[in-house]
Amino acid sequence: MENVARVDKPWGHELHWAKTDRYVGKVIHVNKGNALSLQYHNQKDETIFLWAGKILFEIEIDGQLVGREMLPGESVHITPKTIHRMTAIEDSDIMEVSTPELHDVVRLEDRYGRKD
Repeated sequence: MENVARVDKPWGHELHWAKTDRYVGKVIHVNKGNALSLQYHNQKDETIFLWAGKILFEIEIDGQLVGREMLPGESVHITPKTIHRMTAIEDSDIMEVSTPELHDVVRLEDRYGRKD
């Protein structure tokens, strides 16, 4: 069994449970009231699945940032260049599968002062 890597973040943590040259699998834990950056990826293609909790998922559609609540069992495919953000309404666990470009993050807003 391969090791699972824990990566602490200001909003919670990630568990990287699969990493190959073709795909990555993670569990993203976001603490209630915290948010990931408003961001996009130049190459990374990802799909998220809300496993537990409740999040506000924001995505840019036709130049407008549109938000909707997501509940467990819902998923979203996020293609490259798509602006998006996740905010935890409750403590939440999000499964993410993506292409392997883990450092391909362009932050547009970040409440924790992180820069690219």
